[in-house]
Amino acid sequence: MTEPEKTEPYAESRPTPTDLSELTVVMNNNSLELDPRRSYTAQEAQIFTALYEGLFSYHPLTMEPVPALAARWEVSEDKKTWTFTIREGAKYWNGDPVRSGDFRDAWLSLIEPQRNSPYASLFDCIAGARQYRLGTISDRTQVGIQTPDDRTLVLKLEHPASYLPSMLCHHAFSPIHPRMIQEKDWSKRVPISNGPFYIVSQENSVLTLAKNELYWDARRVALKKLTIRFTDDAQEAAQFWNTGRARWIAGDVDLEKLQDRSGIVVNALFATNYYFIKSKEAPWNDYRVRQALALTIPWAEVRKPYYLPAETLIFPIPGYPKVTALSETNPEKARALLTEAGFGKEKPLPPITILITAFQESRRIATLMKEAWEKELTAQVRIREIPSQRYYDALKEESYVIGATTWIGDFADPYTFLHLWQRESNLNDASLSDGDFEDLMNKSLILEGEERWKVLAQAEELLLQRAVVLPISHPPALNVIDMNEIEGWYPNPLDIHPFKYLRYSATKALPGVAKGNIPLEREPRGKNRKVL
Repeated sequence: MTEPEKTEPYAESRPTPTDLSELTVVMNNNSLELDPRRSYTAQEAQIFTALYEGLFSYHPLTMEPVPALAARWEVSEDKKTWTFTIREGAKYWNGDPVRSGDFRDAWLSLIEPQRNSPYASLFDCIAGARQYRLGTISDRTQVGIQTPDDRTLVLKLEHPASYLPSMLCHHAFSPIHPRMIQEKDWSKRVPISNGPFYIVSQENSVLTLAKNELYWDARRVALKKLTIRFTDDAQEAAQFWNTGRARWIAGDVDLEKLQDRSGIVVNALFATNYYFIKSKEAPWNDYRVRQALALTIPWAEVRKPYYLPAETLIFPIPGYPKVTALSETNPEKARALLTEAGFGKEKPLPPITILITAFQESRRIATLMKEAWEKELTAQVRIREIPSQRYYDALKEESYVIGATTWIGDFADPYTFLHLWQRESNLNDASLSDGDFEDLMNKSLILEGEERWKVLAQAEELLLQRAVVLPISHPPALNVIDMNEIEGWYPNPLDIHPFKYLRYSATKALPGVAKGNIPLEREPRGKNRKVL
């Protein structure tokens, strides 16, 4: 008698959940900033779907903006005045009402010059916000944020911004409780938040949240408890899945150790892995020098392992113009550019420091760059590794020439990638100051639709051809979750899955049978609700 053929076990081989009101998620053990004005990681963005909510929130499938605390809104004929009515009954978990003034004070504090909030520059579309952020005006009343009463919020814009509802989904634009507005260290107390859940306890490796029964849409929230476990051990994450102690792995996981791989979900992500050249000081502020570095990189070898290699900064968007790729390797041309810029045997390039995280793939890419620059340009190159927990802080603080990052778009628009490189952006780690780029970005502000995208594509091409950004790949989103077991979780290009929609399925499909989930019904478009 022959042995039966061994197959991958189905999800039924894992222990079934015993408490359908609790969900345990495993994430990476990164530092957690609870102040929505200061946070900027994708992991924080996911956690904050439980804690905070602004005027709009993300639809779990399409990522389109859906009304949250905005009960209704009106847009003026010139599209430069937006008037929002705050939802009646909106409260923080402690019972205090959410007022329009909470939005105003949170947003004004977001753009305070001394705060240097990562996303403050996104608010430059509001009249006076840029000047206030840069300290050229100090009168808060000159910023176009008005609150005629506790439930009315009026925004005066510098220019039409059709992307405003999508932008306002971001956690940085949530209201902040008056008692939290001046808090400098949010880790010392439980935040008074207004989202569908609130924090019960926070330990080094476990964050526990409970349902906010005062949340305006509490009827839609099925889960009573969220447990988020943090680990950097990919094998431990796999074990959480294998034993059923976690129903969703949202961080690094050892796929080979998964006993049940039916929960692996991989989908396209609106994101790019890239290196960049810090461009503030000479000679790196000379784009000929940057071009020489880019022309020496063995691009084919660098990008070879990737399923979606990136030759441009922005992940392809339907309707977005084609941009000339950064893919040429030509050491001879590189040396000619250096000679033109005044460098050669008599005057070598200054030493180059590449700042990376302590991961094997980062080492591989940095080593390829190092070897190419040393061989072809006789440059001195040093690779410096920084622990992942403090890498993004190091990008803002340390001395280096080459840095690396992964950026996930905050909404499906090229602007969410391009504003990073503006001279006065708080996210401009490259310290770029390019007048031609600024002119294109400013020109895009007065345009709409196809014409706007054409100009933004020109701005992207300038970043590539002047070798500020060195694209590597478009990373996919990878999660481990049984979508037949958990409803309300959908693969999407931002990899954000609002916790309020997650629930255990009443029925589960048989092994090998797909079970369809019906997307949430969209809010009706009333005469005072204009979705652009």
